[in-house]
Amino acid sequence: MATCPRGCTPVVRFCQKLNRLKTLDEDMMTTSLRRCLSTLDLTLLGVGSMVGSGLYVLTGTVAKDVAGPAVVISFLLAGIASLLAAFCYAEFGARIPRTGSAYMFTYVSMGEIWAFLIGWDVILENMLGAAAVARAWSGYLDSIFNHTIQNFTETHIIHWNTPFLAHYPDILAAGIVISVTLFISFGVQVSSYLNHIFSVISLCVIVFILVFGFILADPVNWSQKEGGFTPFGISGILSGSATCFFAFVGFDVIASSSEETKNPQKAVPIATVIALGLAATAYILVSTVLTLMVPWHTLDPNSALADAFFRRGYSWAGVVVAIGSICGMNTVLLGNLFSLPRIVYAMAEDGLLFSLFARINPVTKVPVNAILTFGVLVASCSLIFDLVALVQFLSIGTLLAYTFVAASIIVLRHQPEKGKGAASTSPNPNPDPEPAPTESQTIMEDSGELKQYESFSDKLQLVDIQTRERHGVGQLRACIEPYLGRLLGGFGAGEVVAFCVTTMIVSAVSFCAVLEFGTNQLPVWTFALLLLIFSLAYVLSLALIWVHEQRSDSRTFQVPLVPLTPAASILLNIFLLMKLSKLTWIRFIVWLTIGLLVYFGYGVWHSKEGLRGQQSTDMAAQDGVGPNGSPVEMVQFNGQVD
Repeated sequence: MATCPRGCTPVVRFCQKLNRLKTLDEDMMTTSLRRCLSTLDLTLLGVGSMVGSGLYVLTGTVAKDVAGPAVVISFLLAGIASLLAAFCYAEFGARIPRTGSAYMFTYVSMGEIWAFLIGWDVILENMLGAAAVARAWSGYLDSIFNHTIQNFTETHIIHWNTPFLAHYPDILAAGIVISVTLFISFGVQVSSYLNHIFSVISLCVIVFILVFGFILADPVNWSQKEGGFTPFGISGILSGSATCFFAFVGFDVIASSSEETKNPQKAVPIATVIALGLAATAYILVSTVLTLMVPWHTLDPNSALADAFFRRGYSWAGVVVAIGSICGMNTVLLGNLFSLPRIVYAMAEDGLLFSLFARINPVTKVPVNAILTFGVLVASCSLIFDLVALVQFLSIGTLLAYTFVAASIIVLRHQPEKGKGAASTSPNPNPDPEPAPTESQTIMEDSGELKQYESFSDKLQLVDIQTRERHGVGQLRACIEPYLGRLLGGFGAGEVVAFCVTTMIVSAVSFCAVLEFGTNQLPVWTFALLLLIFSLAYVLSLALIWVHEQRSDSRTFQVPLVPLTPAASILLNIFLLMKLSKLTWIRFIVWLTIGLLVYFGYGVWHSKEGLRGQQSTDMAAQDGVGPNGSPVEMVQFNGQVD
């Protein structure tokens, strides 16, 4: 900094503020919330959050307008991409049992501003998810009564022709949001019991749909006579898979609930895998049944399953499906409204949002202010926005959150533990005390000087310590050091990995952009050359990450095949992002701009990590300790301190 020009130091310090990491408590099981959820509770919460609107509404919408019968493959691709992301969420939820989901995971590994943007993104995801489910719930109920509610509202109240908005205000959807919000404010146990009831009814109806639907299935509906299995081609399948992500966004509610779970280390990974597996199976089978029962181009997007049974002459079966769909959508709405205030609470608890949202009710042990405030906001969105616009807007938030969580897994795996021990995440932490070293076992004094060796084994022990330091977490593997040691050996632990993760994301974005938009815009040789360059950059970054040592912890669940699994998740998520419309990106950029105004106007100045760092600096200055922890020589002369 001595050579830094005038004005450089404040800029550097401000940039350091933006990238500061969250400091975790030593005992992460201590919380102001109530730990009462079991593995079964989390599983049903996850299944209920995923099996609802996507099953009863989105299947018909994507099948008719986007993919045709190939919606089966769209759900399969979306499920695979979600599974890769679910592994990452499961590891973080078990390792860091704190509410906040993707926001918290990004905060501890990538930095504050990225965490805020992801948290802001997740807030939007949950708000629009809940609003879309409420609109779908209202439309399904209205269809049972032959759209009486819609016709009455348009005729006697108001009818809009404004772009991006619904044709009429959905008062019923806003009312159901307010009702569920009130139930959630009563506490986590009330929410869990309510979710159990609706989930059981929904699962029973799904079994009925599969059994009765396969009886009524007609393979002719997949034949060329009706347009074939893939009437919209591969592009339609991929576009459909991007929209189908709406079906799987609910599994992150499990990680969001880890702070209210009895044994998150065990419960979160098990519940995540089981819930996602059950949901993916249900989506694939139900979409198969739906497109085999009736021709795909005749589906009713608002109530596809119920309408299919009505048209086959089984009106009573359609009523059963409609009742089950309402119960299923209630569980999804409950999951979104359950997760949303906890994200807000986590950000407010860290000082990045207004402290009003961090207050916990002493009786119910839930953030009531956040629940009620954002419940009203969700009700407002469901009142005026259209279902299609909400679903498209939702996919971009989900995919970006998955991408950052996957990148955070790679970064965190290659970061050494801070301090001498990891933070305790066990329900009953009982660490074994380390035995005091004997005089012959001690290698170094506290001053750092070598002692007199008493045996040859002491010399081997010293060599082993130096080797472990040189090949620790985030450093080059021992077998690779002779080849890349001179080039990469001088960097700090994890620095090369962090740079490679950034390079990998940039190369993945470039590769997918060329693949999506350059097919008909670029000459063949330019198209092929760019794909080759970006794919090589992606593979090289992945290889450089692999040659570094990873952190291993058998006490909690870990994502298999790191960095391959998160890297594949990143690539697939980015490719699906490229399938979204330009208008969706414009809306999302506007939302992020609003978020940046909130962060730079409030969050960066009230961040508890910033206040903690400021207090540490002040205490160090008072104690005469320099920035690097070394004592500062202070000379008092004529009443002044130099």
